[in-house]
Amino acid sequence: MRHHFPYTGSGPYCYANSFAMMFGEHAPSTAVIEFATGSPFGMQLVGGNQPFFDPYGWDPEKGFDDALRALGWTSKATKGRSSEEALRNLDLALRDGPVWVGPVEMGHLRHQPGMTGPIGADHYVVVLEVAEGRVLMHDPQGYPYASLPVADFMEAWKAETLEYGEPFTMRTGFKRLREFSEEETIRASIPAGIRWLSMDGDYELPPGSLGNGEAAEALARLIETGCEEELRGHLIHFAIRVGARRAADAATCLRRVGHDAAAEIAGKQAQLIGTLQHSLTMREDAAGAAALRRLAPTYEGLLSALRRAG
Repeated sequence: MRHHFPYTGSGPYCYANSFAMMFGEHAPSTAVIEFATGSPFGMQLVGGNQPFFDPYGWDPEKGFDDALRALGWTSKATKGRSSEEALRNLDLALRDGPVWVGPVEMGHLRHQPGMTGPIGADHYVVVLEVAEGRVLMHDPQGYPYASLPVADFMEAWKAETLEYGEPFTMRTGFKRLREFSEEETIRASIPAGIRWLSMDGDYELPPGSLGNGEAAEALARLIETGCEEELRGHLIHFAIRVGARRAADAATCLRRVGHDAAAEIAGKQAQLIGTLQHSLTMREDAAGAAALRRLAPTYEGLLSALRRAG
């Protein structure tokens, strides 16, 4: 297998890109932001049937405070109790500048082609203005200065069809408390990565949920015994893309701070996850299952390498 080569390009990095916009000229790379959230450190099969290439028991909101601390930033998270209150709070907050908003239901963001209703997909945006019955935003899915009717935006912001998060959540008051180099942020984020990889915590997950190697093995069985279309769509349109990029960015970050053994394993994970895209798109499910079985032992290997490095 080839040595890891860093990736630059598009992908579903909505909250990392949104944070970078809020940090402005002081923003580190999105690779470092994503690494700091802990997202590359594991795999989970929620309820035994919903795969994500992120840690067991993790969701984006569980990684934000760790990331901000490691990056040297703080912000204030607020949640509205009703659409009316949330819209008032947003309007007031915008007087001080753009506002980080999410999670929102992507299916209600009708400026994105094909979005006509909820699809259970979480997303994050930066709101710039509310005026004349419309919300102006930078949508990091690839839509700068997107404009949406307030009614559609508020429906998305309710987040009723998402598996995590609370309605009408936004972050304001972004403030840099301390200047860290990217290497300092990477090193400061590794203990949280070890914690996530070890699955050492009390997580509220549906029965049948699995993590890391067990999740990879179980997903391989699901795929080779008849991959349902909903599962295939989730994997090829989202989970594989973001999972491969997270692992690739983890390899790049770990190499930067001299953790070469761990970087080599993360790079291998990125390549194995990435190969799933063609296999599952072309319905070569046996090949996809084989790649997942090769992926399974890498999580324990990465945990061991990080512990040795630490």
